[in-house]
Amino acid sequence: MRLSEQTWPTLISKVRLGRDEYRVVRPARAVQHAMLYEDRLGAQFSVDKRAAVVLAMAWGLAARSPHSLIYLPLRTARPAGSANRERLLDLVLLHHRLAFPVSRWKHVRAPLGAGRPHGVRLPPQAFRQRPDDDLRRWTHQDFRDHLRWDIAADTLFLIGSREAFELEADPVRALAEDCPAHLARFPGTHCCSEITMGRARTGYPDRRRPWAELHIEYCQRHR
Repeated sequence: MRLSEQTWPTLISKVRLGRDEYRVVRPARAVQHAMLYEDRLGAQFSVDKRAAVVLAMAWGLAARSPHSLIYLPLRTARPAGSANRERLLDLVLLHHRLAFPVSRWKHVRAPLGAGRPHGVRLPPQAFRQRPDDDLRRWTHQDFRDHLRWDIAADTLFLIGSREAFELEADPVRALAEDCPAHLARFPGTHCCSEITMGRARTGYPDRRRPWAELHIEYCQRHR
């Protein structure tokens, strides 16, 4: 089933800190069989079929919901018997317009409560493949639509404009829509996507969070 044909069950919570109120959207069901952790090149993320769909729906929503924090609780998702003992991270996707201080996240996360159920549907164009000319723009010196990243309170934050999320949307879509069929035809092969985080190696790097990669691997079996 195409992502645009699916309804993603979510929970919406509103948290007030002082004069500010934050709207947090998270999956209604726990995400299982997924691992996200920091490594020397950026971050590693492994997902199974359902986790890939959740990630893609969250990605499309983040591009279209500039007033929300899209939260994927992942730290408890380590598969039973996994040999990987890296410190796991949660994931938050948000629009840069929020200007959200990541240092506030632990205070927002703590009182989320039960949340209000809400079904999310995304339009087909949420996952459209962009022309090559669009994808090449990120190497230009004056390009500003990079996905910025940060880590705080055991959480990886990806922060950007709608354009920044949409430029990376097709590789995320492919994990959910293409990888299952590919691995059914060619068992044991590697199926992944690489998402660029931060400013490219060329030009003017971000000194705090420079160029890095989020490597997302589709896994039928987790280690």
